[in-house]
Amino acid sequence: MTLTRLSPAKVNLHLSVLRKRPDGYHDLKTLLQRISLFDELTFRPLPTGIVIRGDEDKIPLGKDNIVYRSVEKLFHATGYRGGVEIGIEKNIPVAAGLGGGSSNAACTLVALDEMFDFCLGKERLMRLASGLGADVPFFIFEKTAWAEGIGDILTEAQHVPSFWFVLVNPGFSVSTKEVYENLNLGLTKKNINYRIRTAQRGDWLTLLQNDLEEVTAGRHREIGEIKQGLLREGAEGALMSGSGPTVFGLFEDEGKARLASKALLGSGRAGRRVYVARSLC
Repeated sequence: MTLTRLSPAKVNLHLSVLRKRPDGYHDLKTLLQRISLFDELTFRPLPTGIVIRGDEDKIPLGKDNIVYRSVEKLFHATGYRGGVEIGIEKNIPVAAGLGGGSSNAACTLVALDEMFDFCLGKERLMRLASGLGADVPFFIFEKTAWAEGIGDILTEAQHVPSFWFVLVNPGFSVSTKEVYENLNLGLTKKNINYRIRTAQRGDWLTLLQNDLEEVTAGRHREIGEIKQGLLREGAEGALMSGSGPTVFGLFEDEGKARLASKALLGSGRAGRRVYVARSLC
């Protein structure tokens, strides 16, 4: 039996860093939205072992890969003694603020639970996922959500309108660890009204904020240039996702998004990548 699954990217429509915890992690309040930019993962049973196949220039293929660690954790939890081969076709940029690795890990947990009839269910898989990475439980949750704590406390976000996104990745990666280490918590904004009770687009657009953007943009001027470019091309709002460096613009329809993407791709520096995607419910 072979399974093939799509593994979506995410954007942070809002990200507030509330405080640094005694364990070194940070408490967050973030609004996570899955989007229609996908990696493709293929799963095939093996008698023993864990084999990861993919483009070695993009991802590690051994124990440094979060997918490998997710398999180890799942097999240990279930006592399973067989093996699996996982092929990863990357379309989501790596280390780009789009959660590609976390999504791949979540996709793996769900797919192998099905493939091997573990029958753990979503709640237990989310508990397993919480030790792998901040966004992994969210991708198993499979709903637009507010994430709190270190990303492991999830609440479905109600009435979030559908958006079209133009995502611009400048072609370099960013270390999430270094971004958090250079964050000035005294500058973060805490007085945000998270209780949106209407489906009006403008209400949600007022939440566009990312406390990490100032750090990454301060080191890479291109972040601000991309953001301004998106707004010039008609985006209703623009924001860096996660720790960056990908910046997204929100558009009300696909046509406007595709016109903007062409303009931004044509004006970009070498290595820039531009994607068009939509919200996933």
